[in-house]
Amino acid sequence: MARRYFIAILCILFSVGLLDAKGATEFSKSSGSAAARKKHSRAKVQRPKKNLVLRSASVLVKDQKTGELLVQKQSDAVVPIASITKLMTAMVLLDARISLDELITIEPEDIDTILYSPSRLPVGTRLSREKALLLALMASENRAARALGRTYPGGLKAFVIAMNAKARSLGLSRTHFEDTAGLSSGNTSSARDLARMVDAAYQYTLVREFTTREEATIHSGQRTLEFHNTNRLIQNPRWQIGLSKTGFTNEAGRCLVMQASVARRPLLIVLLDAQGRLTRFGDANRIKNWMENQSQARYKRQL
Repeated sequence: MARRYFIAILCILFSVGLLDAKGATEFSKSSGSAAARKKHSRAKVQRPKKNLVLRSASVLVKDQKTGELLVQKQSDAVVPIASITKLMTAMVLLDARISLDELITIEPEDIDTILYSPSRLPVGTRLSREKALLLALMASENRAARALGRTYPGGLKAFVIAMNAKARSLGLSRTHFEDTAGLSSGNTSSARDLARMVDAAYQYTLVREFTTREEATIHSGQRTLEFHNTNRLIQNPRWQIGLSKTGFTNEAGRCLVMQASVARRPLLIVLLDAQGRLTRFGDANRIKNWMENQSQARYKRQL
């Protein structure tokens, strides 16, 4: 009988040992799988550019000559673009070959009733279409941009249709326009599309000239009005800017697009939805410094 109990106990101990060994094996497999998943996950993480921290929500930096994408951040996100819209307004107007010398008048219907943004152009101001285009591009004057659309053949509706047709012709598949000034949140695009739009706008001599003009003066009745470029970097001698446009609404945040020469490369720079009055300009300077440091590092390696 004692022998029987002894054999039974041995069988039980042996079974428990097998179970423990099996359990240990399963735990080992599980740990190995977790480690593999963790390693795989780490491998797929896209790390930001070294020493480059940008605070704009959407960013694209593109070599205008080679097409190389140098910096990307949420570049395909479709977002409101505010007054960046005015670059398309300018292209459509210039494509139509309407007389730029013709005088147009700021009318009550040019007043912003969407966001109620202020304007320094009083109703009744008469100015040439060319001057209105200058103020729309340089000082981002909404009434000027609205008047340009209103006095277009067929009126504002025809102008917006032409804007969307131009976007399609440029292959801007993520871009849509609803007004000429950028006041509507329905004016949307992506950083990738806008880089292409900036490149297209750069081909227009007047757009390059007007967007980089530092200041302008117009006469309205007995008053002389001075306007200044909305991009503070235009006055910075460290920058070589060939085209510039800013934009701001609460929905779009603060935006900036530029064509600029940095580290001897022609760049298309798009910064969208920056929070804070100076953030977009800070991001532009950070990109410039980063590009110049990269260029210097390459030069040193070649020595």
